[in-house]
Amino acid sequence: MNVLDPGLPHHPEPARQAFRRLLLGMADTKRILGIRYSDWLLGAPSIEAGIAASSMAQDEWGHARLLYATLKDFGADPEALEHDRHENAYASWDPLDEPLPDWAWVTATMMVVDGGLSVALEGILEGAYEPLQGRMQKMLGEEEFHEALAEAWFTRLASSQGEGRVHLKSAVEAVLPATLSCLAPGDEAHAVLAEEGLFPGAEALRSRLAARLDPSLSHLGMSVPLEVALDEGWDSTRGRGPGHPGLEAVERARGDRNRALFVE
Repeated sequence: MNVLDPGLPHHPEPARQAFRRLLLGMADTKRILGIRYSDWLLGAPSIEAGIAASSMAQDEWGHARLLYATLKDFGADPEALEHDRHENAYASWDPLDEPLPDWAWVTATMMVVDGGLSVALEGILEGAYEPLQGRMQKMLGEEEFHEALAEAWFTRLASSQGEGRVHLKSAVEAVLPATLSCLAPGDEAHAVLAEEGLFPGAEALRSRLAARLDPSLSHLGMSVPLEVALDEGWDSTRGRGPGHPGLEAVERARGDRNRALFVE
């Protein structure tokens, strides 16, 4: 494909715009997820857990940069996307809008949100957009560490008889519905992607997330629902519910402080 052509030049404009929405949502989600992980470099239950959180943060930021760069094929300016947008333009998934209040929430986010992103990566890998396939394989290889860590902590907390189990279940109940909506909204843009063979349909994505999560969720007496209604305030432009990540997180995502100090 000629680099001067827009992404997916042989697909209709609605499909190109829908794929752009998908990539931007994933890039923003990984950028903000990296920030949420980085918050736990200090304060994690152990030194090892803090180091792991730092490593995952670096992975997510690297993945985000790759995805932002890919959006150049769709007429976007990657540098502007990374550094110049207002917080209400971010398309990151709803569960990351606020800081994660405790390690149980971090664990639920690793399992559900990070797991949902991996399902999305697998879906793109299977699709018809070849320029991303090598990148998707690299990302999925790095995500295997995230999955193993999530499963270990999830089992540990879910098997406990104290507050950890209670907090974990509450966190899963909070993040799971919105994650499903963002991963597999089944709205018009998503339907176009499925019709064009660029991304799996909503039912397939939800089933894949269920196959990934249900063995762990069963420890809490839970499972992934296969039907989720979109919020009344669903934002079809950004592919997420109403709202946006907080300004403090977006300032960090944009690198505002470093730019003021002329640090690249």
